[in-house]
Amino acid sequence: MTRVRCDGSKPVIGWRARPANRWAKAMGTTLVVVAAMLAAGGASAADRGADGRFEKRTSSHFVLYQDVDIDEVGGLRGSRRFEQQVLEELELAYDRLDRFLGLRPPRRIEVWVYDPAVFDRRFSGQFRFAAAGFFNGAIHIRGATRMTVGLGRVLHHELVHAAFQAVAPSVVLPAWLNEGVAEWFEARALSKRQLSVGERGVLAEASRSGAWLPIATLSERSFAGLAPRAASLAYLQSYGMVEYLSRRFGERTLRELSAAVVRSRDVERALRRTVRMGVVGVDAGLRADVS
Repeated sequence: MTRVRCDGSKPVIGWRARPANRWAKAMGTTLVVVAAMLAAGGASAADRGADGRFEKRTSSHFVLYQDVDIDEVGGLRGSRRFEQQVLEELELAYDRLDRFLGLRPPRRIEVWVYDPAVFDRRFSGQFRFAAAGFFNGAIHIRGATRMTVGLGRVLHHELVHAAFQAVAPSVVLPAWLNEGVAEWFEARALSKRQLSVGERGVLAEASRSGAWLPIATLSERSFAGLAPRAASLAYLQSYGMVEYLSRRFGERTLRELSAAVVRSRDVERALRRTVRMGVVGVDAGLRADVS
């Protein structure tokens, strides 16, 4: 971990890539109080909490800012433990990100941990998940005192969005690819490799009943404008398309596809170069597979 003073003075070099059981000691020596407006991904002046200060931590691939008000809610030791666990989980997810998708962001990714009341006030209804979301180039997390399995899954999911934006900031990904890869990565982190029987059943029923969402809908920038039921199906279809590619052509295909998208800035072209079919073919293949 590297500690950087935020007052413009010379950086103080600490440690890097230490084993997990040494995190607590290293984390405890790197407290820096910073203004909440350090970066574009940070809190606005109206949402900074009571004192407007954040504590800064850096790990190998992340910069984490934690609202100091969390200490008052969960206690100093509880908030520090949560902060440590968040960084450990994200570093684990980063290793998997490189291994499964070949995505290596060129700079540290910002992570903001908010007092729960501030998070709820600022982001209520804006994120798919109640615990965290990706916005304005950074991952934003609702403060707590311990890591949960559910939050770990969310962090894996949101890291994919952060990584794609970091490595290809000028590329507007279709929602089916952006969300589908994030859903696949989230599931893969839990050793889930394929659609479940229940998920296949939902897709099969959508195909039979005419509820299957068209490519045009799945290719929007996001699913934010969809009604809850349609949005749920959109996420599942997107995950199904990515899972179909992985299962038919092998997991390495997703790594190759990600690289091709970043290189060409064109998803359709990347698909055809990688799997010799376009998005229409992927959609048709999934639909035939579940019917």
